[in-house]
Order: sequence, then C-alpha cells, then structure tokens
Amino acid sequence: MNKQKFTFQFTQFTIGLPVFLSSWLSWVTPLNYQIQILNEITKMIPPECQLSKWNLPILPNEKQEKPKPEKPPILISRLPVTCCEYDSSCLDNAIYEKDRQQLLTAIDYSLKYLQTGRAVKAYKRYNGTEISQERVIKSLLRFREIVLTTKSPLELQQMIDKEFVYYQSVGRDNQGTVLFTAYYEPVYVASRQRTKEFIYPAYRAPNDLGSWAKPHPTRLELEGADGLQGSKGKLKGLELFWFRDRLEPYMIQIQGSGRLKLTDGTETTIGYAGNTAYSYTSLGRSLVEDGKFALEGLNMPKILDYFRKYPQDLNVYIPRDRSFVFFHETHGRPAQGSISVPVTPERSIATDKSLMPPGALALIRAPFPYINNSKKVEYRLVSRYVLDQDTGGAIKGPGRVDYFLGTGKDAGERAGLTVSNGQLFYLLLKGK
Repeated sequence: MNKQKFTFQFTQFTIGLPVFLSSWLSWVTPLNYQIQILNEITKMIPPECQLSKWNLPILPNEKQEKPKPEKPPILISRLPVTCCEYDSSCLDNAIYEKDRQQLLTAIDYSLKYLQTGRAVKAYKRYNGTEISQERVIKSLLRFREIVLTTKSPLELQQMIDKEFVYYQSVGRDNQGTVLFTAYYEPVYVASRQRTKEFIYPAYRAPNDLGSWAKPHPTRLELEGADGLQGSKGKLKGLELFWFRDRLEPYMIQIQGSGRLKLTDGTETTIGYAGNTAYSYTSLGRSLVEDGKFALEGLNMPKILDYFRKYPQDLNVYIPRDRSFVFFHETHGRPAQGSISVPVTPERSIATDKSLMPPGALALIRAPFPYINNSKKVEYRLVSRYVLDQDTGGAIKGPGRVDYFLGTGKDAGERAGLTVSNGQLFYLLLKGK
C-alpha cells in the first residue's frame, strides 16, 4: 500500500491515496484502510452519537418470540435517529451550503416518474404493505415544502423527525449495515467513424435483442478476445462510436453512460440501451483470483500499470466478463437512471429495484470522500437526503447502494475511493 498521510478534523479525515474504481471492486467488503478511516472518524464523535446507534435496533424479546414471517421484511419502521449536540454529521448541511436546487430538481424528477404507468406497475408489489405509490408522492411533496421553507439543516431535521417515519433497510447482516460504492459519468474522446487510431467500438442495441435466444452470446462470442471481431457476427453494423483505448468503451459499459468529446470538435452523450443476460464480473476480481495481486491495496494505478506492461492480457481479462451493454446516443442529455429520469450528482442512488421503492425519498449515512482545496481526498462522515432513481448489475440485495457522484475526473476520483459501510433509510409521512 502506498504511504498515507492522515490529518484529523472533526468528523473529517484527510488522506493522500491513489485512485481506483470501485465498480471494478464492487464485489469486495471495505478494505482495511477504509475501515481504519471509519474507526478514526467515529473516535472523534461522543459515544452517544456514534455510528452504532444508526444500526437497526434489536427487536424486543416478545417480538422475537413471534413466528417468523415466510419472507422477512426488507424495510423496518423505527424511531428517528435524533441528532446529537456534538455531531453535526447527522445533518444534511450540503442543502443549505450549496445544492438545495439540486435536491429540489431530483425530487421533481421522482415526482414526474411517479405519475407514470411504469410507477403504477412497479408499486403493485407493495400492495398490502405500508409503502404505497400515493404515500411516496405525498411524502415527496411535503418534503419539498419543508426544504423550501426551512432555513437550517437542524430545522429541517427536526421537521422530518416530527412528520416522517424512518424505514431502515435490514442491510447485509440484518442489523442495518449497507455497503456503499459510487459511480459517475466518464468523459472520453471518441470518433463517429473508425480510423487508424480509433478502433474500439461501443455498440447500439440490436432491434431484435428481445428475441435473441438464451443463453445469450457471451462478450467473447460477440466481440472476440481482442474486442475487434464484432463486425463478423451479431454486432455487424451496430457500431455507434469508436475509441482509442479498449478500456474506455468497457468503462462506459460499467458506468452505464458517458460524455464524449468528438474528433470533429462537437460533444455528445451516450446512455444505456440494453444488455445481455449475464452478471457482471470485475477485472479486479479476476486479477486477484489469478494471483496477480493481493486484494489489500489493489488500486487503479496498479491495474493500469499492469495492463501497460502486459497489454495482451486485456484480451484475457475483459472477455471474462460475459455481460455486454448496448447504448444509444442521447445528444447531450444528462445521464439517466433506470426509472428513465436524469440522475442528479450526490442526490441520486441506485439500489436493487426488485426490493426497494423506485423514486422514493431516502436518507443515507456513511463516510464519503471529498476533494478539498489542497486537492487532497478528505473523508467526511455525512448524512444525505437522496432519491432512489437507478439500479445496477452489481447492486443486489438490501445491503448495497451505489451513489451517483456526477461527471468527469473529480467525480471519477471520488467514486473510485467510495467503498464503505453505512445505513440506508426511506422516509414516508406518518399515516398511510
């Protein structure tokens, strides 16, 4: 592991670290140095305010003795976690510092989705529960009013605690522990035509993708080991844009969207348009399994340096990811989530949509990296109100959240350093 420099601040932690992409390592639990960061942060918070109080409360004995339901609940209602006088990290300070409008925009996008037939269909699975489409809409409308009328994060929190019920995810361990990673929209140079320099394509979705026989062709079968054989099979004529580096269209497949600076001087964007029916396998996982690296300390510079030394190994490791993602040109529109509304930096999350209520208001709490004025990465234990507007191939179960951090280099750097444990709550107005 590279040498690290630690600078303590209240509920903040500054560290000089190399960047790695969490999407390549999203299958792992937080690494030791990130656990160390969390431990150091929580040491600076009085015991009554520490992270453990955010875990799912232990149920009373009389409730534990009741017969267990056939399917244990994923979201459990609980009392609010009130703020401690000495712990401002339980407040969403960012709303009043810089991005109230971003939060309001994200709320409006969710409200737009919740008026659609897709939302009606999605919420049918909640019939007979405390969660309903109507209640989610009312909760968002009221939350929006509170955000507009309150003047401080503490005032906002007090109003939320008074009017809303917290529904906490049981997490990965049935104690509320949720693993957070992050994603972003990369920016790359690309060409509309193949040239001697730009030879690696991203593909549009075939018109007949829905009728492809299963099992679908693997990545290896679609584009070959070298990524250049797509024109000889099902991908012929589907080339959308061309890239110089094979990793670039692959990274866009992982992130789900990309912003392109074209060789003709214009800019555009591409977004998700479909995929083959395989689970994602990360490059980091394959390299570790082959003994190329130890898990501890694996990072983006090491991975890139490895492939610079052994570029032929790209033809070994990329094909091991059998999944394949298709795109369409979105002509500069913002990156969209799975509910077909734009995702908003630091206000949108991706969860398992077979379990979680799409478009709903949520509260997340975990250590996240920020880039300070000295261009160092500073970890802060924060709470953020977010909207559940996306999903992802690696985001499965009640214990996984992917946090959207925006577009470009800084967002990518922060996303690469986000692998931490925290908590996830959904907020609904009291009553039904």
